[in-house]
Amino acid sequence: MKEKIILIGGGGHCKACIDVIEQEGHFAIAGIVDVPEKKQHNVLKYPVIGSDDDLEALIKTFSNVLITLGQIKSSTRRRELFIKLMLMGAHFPVIKSPLAYVSPHANVADGTIVMHHALINAGASVGRNCIINTKALVEHDAVIEDHCHISTSAIVNGGVKIGSGSFFGSNSVCKEYIEIGENAVIGCGAIIVKNIP
Repeated sequence: MKEKIILIGGGGHCKACIDVIEQEGHFAIAGIVDVPEKKQHNVLKYPVIGSDDDLEALIKTFSNVLITLGQIKSSTRRRELFIKLMLMGAHFPVIKSPLAYVSPHANVADGTIVMHHALINAGASVGRNCIINTKALVEHDAVIEDHCHISTSAIVNGGVKIGSGSFFGSNSVCKEYIEIGENAVIGCGAIIVKNIP
């Protein structure tokens, strides 16, 4: 029997995460936590079973959690939720699409989702509570710190370091061995050839 998991956040990113979880087949989705006015609603076919106020009780029943709130301008809400849930004793599995490739020589930390057709190469390290989105490439020896979103079709080349809480936009490309500081926002289609503090 599959272990149950609850999803925190019921917007568009949640739908994409549901698809990955269904394809991976390791977990059964018990339900979604969203704002109080969404209770009794469904996201795809899954019920909204509570709001933030219910988290403590829900974690006692369903310890596996994935934060499915999207992240563009700021990682603050995802980061706060991760810390709050961790203190409640939640368990954050790594979710990997069967259509993605993660090298056995790469490291992906708790609570991160690797979405369809993403590629994480040998020697790369991805922190906790990250989104490695559809078709993103994280090359050899790159370091993605906690709470980052590497967006759709983004290219993070070899040896690049991206600081915690950063957003790296769709179709952006980063030259090898560049360093990007914490909480950076790299817009879609950007070409990064020098360090960004």
